[in-house]
Amino acid sequence: MNNDNKISTHYHHGNLLTAIESGLKKQGIKPENASVEDLGPVDEFHIGGRAASIHFLDQLRISPSQTILDIGCGLGGSARFTAKTYGAKITGIDLTPEYVDVGQRLCEWVGLSDRITLRRGSALSLPFEDASFDGAFMMHVGMNIEDKQVLMSEVSRVLKSGAKFGIYDIMKGNDEELIYPVPWATTHETSWVAAPKDYRMALEANGFVVDEENNRHDFAMDFFKKMKAASAAAGGPPPLGLHVLMQQTTAEKIPNMVANLAAGRISPIEMIAIKDA
Repeated sequence: MNNDNKISTHYHHGNLLTAIESGLKKQGIKPENASVEDLGPVDEFHIGGRAASIHFLDQLRISPSQTILDIGCGLGGSARFTAKTYGAKITGIDLTPEYVDVGQRLCEWVGLSDRITLRRGSALSLPFEDASFDGAFMMHVGMNIEDKQVLMSEVSRVLKSGAKFGIYDIMKGNDEELIYPVPWATTHETSWVAAPKDYRMALEANGFVVDEENNRHDFAMDFFKKMKAASAAAGGPPPLGLHVLMQQTTAEKIPNMVANLAAGRISPIEMIAIKDA
């Protein structure tokens, strides 16, 4: 099994649409009446959820006239938020067929299927023409991609000159080995967490200039602290959340990630780069 298949298998759920429908119904929400906000807790698979998306995406200055690429779009939660908030047209690409299929259905539920297209494909071989997009972003994707040089080369190829490329990834904080499993990988075999300097080098080698870099470590620790407190107060997790995606492995993956954060092994980092700046 090649790495793409291993990664896709890692994220495969098997009954995801039904699980999301069930979570909505527990809140008295019919799927066809669901909003982008209703789906946010389950379909933004990155540290900080919607709050992180706002902080990150606002820096890209996305406008309604733009066409934006969401790399590693997952269920398309960030694509839906971007389309609704900034008015842009979004194309998302992801390795996991179930995520793409379910994500497109969720776009239909919230009335955004005319502005969002989700496709199955690899970030290392983007199925798009040169200079196709006005901007791009990826959120918690690079940890599953070994060759950052090829990744940045492909992103650079499909972006227009002057386009912004936003990255919100979990990156190395020190050289200690990570504790596994974590949300993006069961073992180190499909985990390629890199240091910020490695991202910068790959970006700069492919025509980008890094304009902004933000370490969101403290935000991440506070996010997990609040999530734990809310779960304890409610006597368990909410009807919709990342536990729906990770299922029974949540109880191991989240504490491991928090332990890795607390030890400084990893941090969520934002980078905003500009092509041909």
